[in-house]
Amino acid sequence: MRYLSTYLFLCCLTFVNNPISAQHTKRKTNLDLQLKDALAGFRGDAGVYVRNLRTGETVAINADTLFPTASTIKVPIMCGLFDKIHKGELKYGQELVYKDSLHYDDGITGQLRDGAKIPLSEVVMLMETVSDNTASLWCQALAGGGTAINAWLDANGFPKTRVNSRTPGREAFRSRYGWGQTTPRELAELMVYIRQGRAISPDASEEMYRNLGRQYWDNDALSQIPPDIKVATKNGAVNRSRSEVVLVHAPHGEYVFCLMTKNQQDESWERANEGFTLLRTVSALLWRHFEPKSTWKPAVGHEKWW
Repeated sequence: MRYLSTYLFLCCLTFVNNPISAQHTKRKTNLDLQLKDALAGFRGDAGVYVRNLRTGETVAINADTLFPTASTIKVPIMCGLFDKIHKGELKYGQELVYKDSLHYDDGITGQLRDGAKIPLSEVVMLMETVSDNTASLWCQALAGGGTAINAWLDANGFPKTRVNSRTPGREAFRSRYGWGQTTPRELAELMVYIRQGRAISPDASEEMYRNLGRQYWDNDALSQIPPDIKVATKNGAVNRSRSEVVLVHAPHGEYVFCLMTKNQQDESWERANEGFTLLRTVSALLWRHFEPKSTWKPAVGHEKWW
């Protein structure tokens, strides 16, 4: 008992005499409280996962709860596709021929004429940059379908992330979650996995990360981050779910966050939608937390463009 008391005393003394640790703990607690406050009152279910890659500071709120991926599933699809490319079964620059049978909606790819030729690299770019659905389903098929992509996810430590659509045996999950399902933690850590060059190979990870750095839809979480800061991101939205995963190259250390919602009461598609608003609120909160000396603010009137 005497030794235990001495040990506890020394631990407490170390904590008291280490203001950096104490400050870090206080900042983490403050961030946790601020995020909980931001999510309070949201009419639906929300989960958030945040990790500072430099300090290790992490906050997780409903971070291991399953949410619909909507278009964020296009990150795992890209991983499955690059796995095929790495194995030599596809070539990134190979020419593809579009067929009307591939049509899903009238996005850019869906408006191609039957027989039109397009490089696979451009189809991938359209999938990630403008979230083109026809391009994404085409890439999913080329990757070997949802079964092959899910096998890659399992093998690489992402057991809760799954492609449901057009995947045998996943019909019940599709009726509940839609195209895919994941957790805020897994989706954020998948972004880190790619960033750190661990997804498939360093060169494949680098190319995928470049694709994730070209985002057309920048009016929500990205609108709260200075435009000169590099980010890698993917977002997704359906009527009752709005989500975004972002890896921010902040001046004082990279951080990743993923906010996901489901069962939203607000199904509108205006900028003021509660899910879109929550994405902006959380993103702004995190930028201020990790870059407290930044004086940047979104330009007045920016919102009118959307």
